[in-house]
Amino acid sequence: MKIILILLTFFMGLTNVQAQILNGNKEDIQTILKNTKDFSKYVMSSNYELIAASYTKDAKIFPNGTQILEGEDIIEYWTLPEGMSTTFHNITQTEISIASDTAYDYGYYEGKTKHKDGRISSWKGKYVIVWKKINGDWKMYLDIWNGVK
Repeated sequence: MKIILILLTFFMGLTNVQAQILNGNKEDIQTILKNTKDFSKYVMSSNYELIAASYTKDAKIFPNGTQILEGEDIIEYWTLPEGMSTTFHNITQTEISIASDTAYDYGYYEGKTKHKDGRISSWKGKYVIVWKKINGDWKMYLDIWNGVK
């Protein structure tokens, strides 16, 4: 009976596993995955120079509840007020598809912000990114996201 419960629990857990769809050159996909992980590191370390370098020069971002931002407004958006920090930032791709020098990926993000008063707030949402291959590296061109409960 115990083994049946263990197996049942195992198989029920499999229904929550989401397959990742990867279409395109494996090396390019690995670069996009690495660049995504690096972006999260830059956000958590408040490295605004490397956050900016993650985007193309003509990039646009579409944060929830704002106008489309570009140029210096992108870094201004990512710059946290003094005393605040992003303690956790993670992006989970559901699909990455590459066609020539353009790619897109979509999925979910989550994170935690530490406020000046020490309070931690958690957030999560869904996103779509359009990537461009620039000089052999993949940069974010269009970045849109919004929160989910």
